[in-house]
Amino acid sequence: MPQKLVIVGNGMAPGRMLEHLFEAAPGAYEVTIFNAEPRVNYDRIMLSPVLSGEKRFEDIVIHGDGWYVRHGVTLYKGHRVIAIDRAAKTVTSDQGVTAPYDHLVIATGSTPFVPPVPGKDLPGVLAYRDLDDVEAMILAAQSRAKAVVIGGGLLGLEAAAGLRAQGLEVTVLHLMPTLMERQLDPAAGFLLQRALEARGIEVITHANTEAILGTEKVEGVQLKDGRVIPASLVVMAVGIRPSTALAKECGLDVGRGILVDAQMRSSDPAISALGECVEVEGRVYGLVAPLYQMAEVAARRLAGEDAPGFRHSDTPTKLKVTGIDLYSVGDFADAPDREEIVLRDASAGVYKRLVIKDNKVLGAVLYGETADGGWFSDLLKKGADIAAMRDTLIFGQSFQGGAPLDPMAAVAALPDDAEICGCNGVCKGRITGAITGKGLTTLEDVRAHTKASASCGSCTGLVEQLMGLTLGDRFNARAVKPICACTDLGHGDVRRLIVAKGLKSIPAVMQELEWKTSCGCAKCRPALNYYLLAEWPGEYRDDKQSRFINERVHANIQKDGTYSVVPRMWGGMTSAKELRAIADVVEKFDIPAVKCTGGQRIDMLGVRKEDLPAVWADLNAAGMVSGAAYGKALRTVKTCVGSDWCRFGTQDSTGLGIRLEKFMWGSWTPAKLKLAVSGCPRNCAEATCKDIGVICVDSGYDIHFAGAAGLDIKGTELLCHVGTEDEALEVIVALTQLYREQGHYLERIYKWLKRVGMDSIRAAIVEDPEKRRHYFDRFVFSQRFAQVDPWAERAEGRTAAHEFKPMAEIHPFREAAE
Repeated sequence: MPQKLVIVGNGMAPGRMLEHLFEAAPGAYEVTIFNAEPRVNYDRIMLSPVLSGEKRFEDIVIHGDGWYVRHGVTLYKGHRVIAIDRAAKTVTSDQGVTAPYDHLVIATGSTPFVPPVPGKDLPGVLAYRDLDDVEAMILAAQSRAKAVVIGGGLLGLEAAAGLRAQGLEVTVLHLMPTLMERQLDPAAGFLLQRALEARGIEVITHANTEAILGTEKVEGVQLKDGRVIPASLVVMAVGIRPSTALAKECGLDVGRGILVDAQMRSSDPAISALGECVEVEGRVYGLVAPLYQMAEVAARRLAGEDAPGFRHSDTPTKLKVTGIDLYSVGDFADAPDREEIVLRDASAGVYKRLVIKDNKVLGAVLYGETADGGWFSDLLKKGADIAAMRDTLIFGQSFQGGAPLDPMAAVAALPDDAEICGCNGVCKGRITGAITGKGLTTLEDVRAHTKASASCGSCTGLVEQLMGLTLGDRFNARAVKPICACTDLGHGDVRRLIVAKGLKSIPAVMQELEWKTSCGCAKCRPALNYYLLAEWPGEYRDDKQSRFINERVHANIQKDGTYSVVPRMWGGMTSAKELRAIADVVEKFDIPAVKCTGGQRIDMLGVRKEDLPAVWADLNAAGMVSGAAYGKALRTVKTCVGSDWCRFGTQDSTGLGIRLEKFMWGSWTPAKLKLAVSGCPRNCAEATCKDIGVICVDSGYDIHFAGAAGLDIKGTELLCHVGTEDEALEVIVALTQLYREQGHYLERIYKWLKRVGMDSIRAAIVEDPEKRRHYFDRFVFSQRFAQVDPWAERAEGRTAAHEFKPMAEIHPFREAAE
């Protein structure tokens, strides 16, 4: 006599289990299914094509009504189970049907997570999980013009693509810096964002939803930073949670999901569970491959077979959006004991990255060309030794067993009329002819005479290969020092290409300029972060993790692990209120040392990391802001007392110093920037050894720059003389902006002068008032986004506080000695 098998849920996992069970043990069970949805089993993976209109529901049905009839299955559609009586071994639905069981399988799946934000229950706010959700979105699309999808994971992006295909304007809001951060590294996430934006889908990262706006229906989404995104439809796709309520109510053991062993048995021997609702070996799953493995394990056990239990394996991720080829599998996180192989083809939009350890593949991320994804996944699962094919592994399976690729030979075989530089229409013959005919030996010479690689720069590698073939040992590809080992490009090329190609994120730079590594290193990431901040104020978001530790926590780390706090004192001036606040902070937090600095400020040494926000809060209450003593930024404007007090003073040096500091504070620069204003030629403020200095004289102001008083000792150069304080301010600000735009990261201003020459600086700042005003205006514009006190942000809880927990600081970006 067949046993009674009852199944709660009719998704893909129980459907696959029944297929295996009917094949292994036909007639062994009398099966009853309770399905909360009013329909048969269907392929949930294919909901995205249904939403986009590429498929109909009928196209994604797995088991039609006839299949249930053929196998004698009783299917209760639209019946939600409300009770399980484990003692009586019965299941009861909300429609009043009670069914007995000998064995019960719970497959209740998962529930969309809806963030608890105001407005989440407004009409027009939908989740994305089943066919009902899809049908609701399709209906909403007929009358709504603007949709916002909250969540940039798999489901969110598939929903966004489907809604866009339905004709809606779509904006994706994602909390993290890059899309699908759990499945993709930042480089692939950038490429994915670019592909979606090319389809007309707006993507906003770092987007923290504060509220959904509207009274009777959705009208928009408000972000935590105050921005409001208009919307008449909001789709929540933030994530899923195992549906465990039913299991909890009947007393089964539950963690994140229903706890099961490797044979899919729950804490009750008569009850199994499988699918997205279970937790096995500490993991929950949302992809179909492990769910199907669970189904087979449960079916074989129910059939009485002695079969292996469930085992975790890395499951590939693919995005189901037509025209976007994306594949990832395994572990591709950075670690000191791992290697990586990266292939980038910016023009073709191809990115491939393999993570290797001990000659074995740990992870793979492929974008643009994914045909070898299955092969890489197989190598990963088998733990295959790839040492013999290390040199050609990244090129895929078809290149194995042959001779290693020789890119130089490929370039040598090109005909003379082969186009090398598409931007400027320069062929191979023209380049080689110029090299030999004009005796060119550097890349800059070739660019100047042929324009090859002078625009977007993507053909630079090809031009260098041609130079190597033509010149042999006479060509030094390293004549321009690269930023780091991650790229062959120097600082100047990178800055130029950021502008020429409109690159506005670190992943964008690394992809378009074909970085050799996936995420960069401690040398290039801080440089790229600065260049993007300087070039795109208000558009680029500062990447805090691409900064040295001092800039990340806005204080100077000391040799014992404590920190130094230096509040800003405008022009070296202070007051009883500020001094009292400093004294109170020193006593309150038991700060062991207090010192006057050479920049006319007070330094509190020995502050514990966990005390930093509270120290700042107390100093902020007295009106004091960060002195940026840690930053590649404006640090101090040192002054003497000037004409207000000194009998030799010719001008109000203190007033000008305060004006300059209040005007310029907050601005990031290639390296630290120190200013000084001396009220007379006696130079008490030591202005002639600063980055920028002012000497006040009877007729006005002598402006100096490019001094040094550290590892290098150098007096300043006289830039010009101006007659008024307003002119002095304009010249100094414009000079600073020119340095910001031309300086290489960590290049002090005196080294910048040596590289570019005094003539070019005078031509831009002194001899051309219109150009000077242009640089001045650029600086003023950037200050709209720069003058935000980081101490106040943290003290008021507007940025993350986890950085200030007491722990050993371990990070690759250590402060470089200067």
